Amino acid sequence: MADGIMSKAATMEIPINSNGDTRTLSEDDGLEQDLQQVMVSGPNLNETSIVSGGYGGTAEGIIPTGSIKGPSMHHSSSSSSMAAEDTSRGVAVEKLENVKKWGLSTYKCTKQMISERFGRGSRTVDLELEAQIELLRDTKCKYENVLRLARALTNHFYNMVQTQHSLGDTFADLSQKSPELRDEFGYNAETQKLLCKNGETLLGAINFFVSSINTLVNKTMEDTLMTIKMYENSRLEYDAYRSDLEELSLGPRDAAAVARIDAAQEQYQVQKDRYERLRSDVTIKLKFLEENKVKVMHKQLLLFHNAISAYFAGNQQQLAQTLQQFNIKLKPPGADKPSWLEEQ
Repeated sequence: MADGIMSKAATMEIPINSNGDTRTLSEDDGLEQDLQQVMVSGPNLNETSIVSGGYGGTAEGIIPTGSIKGPSMHHSSSSSSMAAEDTSRGVAVEKLENVKKWGLSTYKCTKQMISERFGRGSRTVDLELEAQIELLRDTKCKYENVLRLARALTNHFYNMVQTQHSLGDTFADLSQKSPELRDEFGYNAETQKLLCKNGETLLGAINFFVSSINTLVNKTMEDTLMTIKMYENSRLEYDAYRSDLEELSLGPRDAAAVARIDAAQEQYQVQKDRYERLRSDVTIKLKFLEENKVKVMHKQLLLFHNAISAYFAGNQQQLAQTLQQFNIKLKPPGADKPSWLEEQ
């Protein structure tokens, strides 16, 4: 019995915790008090942590339970992602519909163009408008030729003026170095300088003429031809949808065919309105272009005639008056050269 009491006392003196560490009785009592306090107050689930490892381990592996959210917390994010998916899906469907419409329209227009080329299809023709369009294209080609020749004349005349300028400088230099021919070289130098001055004045008039013709041909006429190109494309589309409607109208009249005919009638009306609007635009632009062409060419041809006549007649005063009449200002010599600041 004494042995049993001794063994019990020894057991009470050496408590073993869950990790095998030895503690005193006072530490064990303190632990029991802490556990009782926790049991009474109860844990706060939002503040407790799940610990991986034994008691007294390091803070690694601690997962705060407050960060664990239920399915309701992901509802807003899932809704936004679904909305984004719906938007992207709608954009993709819209693009697909546009490609489908474009492919169908291209097929119909290609079919119509091939039918017209082989003489099997009918086309809408406005004889008066077509004649005006052909006349404009022919006029543009001729004006382009005038512009090319005027530019060639400008280049050749510029080279001649530069040659006269160099020849005048050479005569003036020889006049200083050849006393026996001083007078002859002198008045030849003065003549070349006068011709050079008049040539520069004529170059100003020709350059103005070339610039005006270039604006008329490459801007005004080209803008009208772009509108004509749009009109011709709309005419082809209009005839393509018209032919498609005529083919459907000759077929059976069941429910599906009637629905297709109604859709074709709606598309045909859209193309017809666009065709008529562009035809009206082309008619108006051709009218204004003709008026503008007559006005511009009347002024430029008068300028060209007066300047050329005055130059070759040697009438310097009339040449200057011609430029003044058309408000042409000559650039001073060296105006085209960059300044010393721009060269830096």
